[in-house]
Amino acid sequence: MPRLTVDLIARSPQFQNPLKQRELDVRGNKIPAIENLGATENQFDVIDLSDNEVTKLDNFPRLDRLRSIMACNNRISRLGALPPTLDTLILTNNRLTSLGDLTALGELPGLRTLSLLKNPVTRQPHYREFVMHTCRKLRYLDFQLVKETERKEAKRFFKSDAGKKLLEEARPST
Repeated sequence: MPRLTVDLIARSPQFQNPLKQRELDVRGNKIPAIENLGATENQFDVIDLSDNEVTKLDNFPRLDRLRSIMACNNRISRLGALPPTLDTLILTNNRLTSLGDLTALGELPGLRTLSLLKNPVTRQPHYREFVMHTCRKLRYLDFQLVKETERKEAKRFFKSDAGKKLLEEARPST
């Protein structure tokens, strides 16, 4: 099974995207785990890990420049420690199942854009409210603008007994 090696990183396309951000494209390499990203030497604003076989999104070294991770079409079922500098995280079509799996997103103070489309967790009751409560500065969730009325409703819900109970039950799956 292929691995995310220093050589693969060096051979992968590296370019300036339309937003004038430096991007590393390691799409479609059947990578099972994230490793060796320290070899990027903090040169990239965006890392595209889409179309691989990653099961857990973690093991990131300190990458102060990194702002966006795209990891669509993987097998991600757990989130570990992510770079706190992220403002965009695209996890469309993965295997996140419970609201508790999303608690790690609360450690991303600048997260503004998040996509969890086509993940089983999106069918959970109070999914949008939970994400808005966890990621307080979120502006776009699943490519839809987070409206101020939604934000107020989420805040009101989590002050209620049902909301407090949901927070207690929201634990990462094992």
